[in-house]
Amino acid sequence: MTIPQRILVAPSGFKESLDAVQVAGAISAGIRRVIPGVSINAVPMADGGEGTAAALASATAGKIIRTRVTGPVGRMVDSHFAILGKAGQPTAVVEMAAAAGLRLVPASRRDPGMTTSRGVGELMVAALDQGVERIVVGCGDSGTSDGGAGALRALGVKILDKHGNDVPDGGAALAQAASLDFSGLDPRISGCRLELAVNPYNVLCGPQGVARVFGPQKGATPDQVEELSGGLDHWAKLLADATGTPEDYLRSGPGTGASGGLGAGLAAVGGVLVPRFELLLDSGLAGIDLDAGIANADLVVTAEGAIDFQTPRGKVPAEVARRAQLAGVPVLAFAGSIGKDASAVHAAGIDAIAGIIPIPMELKRAVAEGAILLEEATERTFRVLLLGSAISSRIAAAAA
Repeated sequence: MTIPQRILVAPSGFKESLDAVQVAGAISAGIRRVIPGVSINAVPMADGGEGTAAALASATAGKIIRTRVTGPVGRMVDSHFAILGKAGQPTAVVEMAAAAGLRLVPASRRDPGMTTSRGVGELMVAALDQGVERIVVGCGDSGTSDGGAGALRALGVKILDKHGNDVPDGGAALAQAASLDFSGLDPRISGCRLELAVNPYNVLCGPQGVARVFGPQKGATPDQVEELSGGLDHWAKLLADATGTPEDYLRSGPGTGASGGLGAGLAAVGGVLVPRFELLLDSGLAGIDLDAGIANADLVVTAEGAIDFQTPRGKVPAEVARRAQLAGVPVLAFAGSIGKDASAVHAAGIDAIAGIIPIPMELKRAVAEGAILLEEATERTFRVLLLGSAISSRIAAAAA
């Protein structure tokens, strides 16, 4: 066993704690405590969630445009979107998490029946005001389950009940909707290339529908999960009837459940749902060649806030590991928490998992101290790797 000299660090962010750039920085610092002269290639992974707009702006020499929009609980929040450089046609990246992310929902108000994606549509309008011809919407880390109804409202769509009155915001109100009026839809949408970077495993309806899979994480009770699921079933039919988009596609097409159903809502106005790694990595949008980075590495290190049975279903560590496995490069993954059936990731190409929490502590503290915990966990893990290398060398020398 030899000490790795070329390490690729390709992590996701830790939700509500660190973005991908900060995670990469903490891991790199921890490695250098143990192997000072190591060559580290840090490639923070844009997965559509928190930090995507900033990561793509940085990778393309673009810029961040700051603005204020309606947040998920109806209050105005500071937000942003990116205008990419080197993009050919003027391109904006709208990050769902920056307008309706879970971190913007106070713990005491985590009710996906009430939260709205309206701010996402407002960011899209602001991007159109900048003259962009292409909008990429990063779907991830959402705090909503409204089927994209709020975003459509911001774009000019009216959602009416049987009396012709506006239906309230939030997923719980979808069941009250009787008709949709697209006559006020911003006409610039039809002339814009609209793409959504989605996890293709997320679908709108059915047993694996977004309300059932992610509703509890967003604060929904079991009864609310069923209410939200029924509302999204109804929403799919309304969208199909109003736009001619096939109902079966809206209900179960890959990615239609992304960001609480934002995928389905924007697909109904011409949005193209693209698997996020295909759009964010393989299309050249970010100017990142992950496969080349893997090929030039002795070890790949990835990370995510939680590693569990869902990780192989389109999460960053699994995608990084899949590519590394094809190249024959070993993979180490750090996790803020290690959850149910985490061992399933080994079949996906992750050779070892290391948790970053050394002692029992409250989640609030772990989130606040994420960078320190990650850097220290990285140092501990690499000291074990160094010990393994020393043992291997000792055994080899004795055998000789």
